[in-house]
Order: sequence, then C-alpha cells, then structure tokens
Amino acid sequence: MTPDLVAELLRQLLREALMVSAPVLLAAVLLSFALSLVQTLTSLQEQSLTTVPRLAAVALILLAGMPWFLNRMADYTRLLVTDLHRYLG
Repeated sequence: MTPDLVAELLRQLLREALMVSAPVLLAAVLLSFALSLVQTLTSLQEQSLTTVPRLAAVALILLAGMPWFLNRMADYTRLLVTDLHRYLG
C-alpha cells in the first residue's frame, strides 16, 4: 500500500465523516447560538435552558436522519469492500 493510497483513503474517510456529522453539528451550533443570545438578552443563567433543547434537537436530527446516515455509511463500506483488491495488492 503506497503512501498516496493511504492518503486517498484517509481523505475519503474524513470526507464521509464530515458529511455524516455536519447536519448534527450544524444544528447544535445554531441552536446553541440562538439559545445563548436569548439567555444574554433575558439575563437568565440557567444551564438546563441550553442543555435540554440542544440534546433534544440532536436526538431528533439523529432519529430523522438515521436512514440517510446509514445509507451513506453503507455506500462507503460497499465502496471499500469492492475496491479491496486495490488496497491489498
């Protein structure tokens, strides 16, 4: 296995990880920003006001996006298995 092939595999892996995690991370960041803004404007310093909605939003996105996440990961795994001869020999 050449260094170029290893770099290509790592690039593909990081791209897939970014694609799968981006919706969840983006929603958590946007919701955290909005909730922090509301807390700042209302002078509320209760930590559960930000934690509970963020956890609920992440859980809903994970549940709603699970078929898409699993399909992406299955396609990536299928690609790796079909090209296995390139990596071994």
